Amino acid sequence: MSRIGKLPIQVPAGVTVTIKDHVVTVKGPKGELKQDVNPDITVSLEDGILQLSRPSDEKNHRALHGLYRSLINNMVVGVSEGYKKELELVGVGYRVSNAGQLLDLSLGYTHNIYMLLPSEVKVETKTERNKNPLIILESADKQLIGQVCAKIRSFRKPEPYKGKGIKFVGEVIRRKSGKSAGK
Repeated sequence: MSRIGKLPIQVPAGVTVTIKDHVVTVKGPKGELKQDVNPDITVSLEDGILQLSRPSDEKNHRALHGLYRSLINNMVVGVSEGYKKELELVGVGYRVSNAGQLLDLSLGYTHNIYMLLPSEVKVETKTERNKNPLIILESADKQLIGQVCAKIRSFRKPEPYKGKGIKFVGEVIRRKSGKSAGK
């Protein structure tokens, strides 16, 4: 039995789950999310507990069982609590600002980078004196917020020599020593 797939999903108060034609819809205070589920996997809702089951122990069914359980659990957590990611810009002269959903990044290139964020993601930027600028992203969709973070990070990945670049708050960058001093 799948260790992840067999775990029940507790549906908190204020969250409604509807299952119709292999589509699971989760509504909550933070938003609404939908997920198509493979017809082989059955989803049942009883007394505020979601349970997923599979027809056989085939390798494909075992994989899908755990996958859909994780996706649905992420949806339930997202619409009830939400997800929050913080990115930090490390480098001299690196700046960030936002006007609504438009993010303006100054990362040491000859031009600024403008990125229009999806409407499902709330963005906030913080710039304090003697601290690195921060980008704070919040969303109900875990996959979308991760994708947006990866895209922002790809503009200037942290490098191992000086540690400059865009990194997650709390992330540890493995540092390398530069050239050896002499012979």
